[in-house]
Amino acid sequence: MASITIRRLDEKVKSRLRVRAAEHGRSMEEEARCILRDALDRERPPSLADLALELFGPEHGVELAPHPPVTPKPPSFRRG
Repeated sequence: MASITIRRLDEKVKSRLRVRAAEHGRSMEEEARCILRDALDRERPPSLADLALELFGPEHGVELAPHPPVTPKPPSFRRG
């Protein structure tokens, strides 16, 4: 796991981070990790699966019944 140090961080930013971390029940370090992760995840283009979940996911009320099992029929090699 890598580490970084942030120097010359404005006191207001640090204070806001402390408050936000407390609101989420996390340490300031964990809150900073979550903020960075969320910001960087938004940069990647959404995949087809991401778009499908966004449009048709369970939070949008679309629930499909699973397809019934299909039993394949063996091929027939008889003529006629």
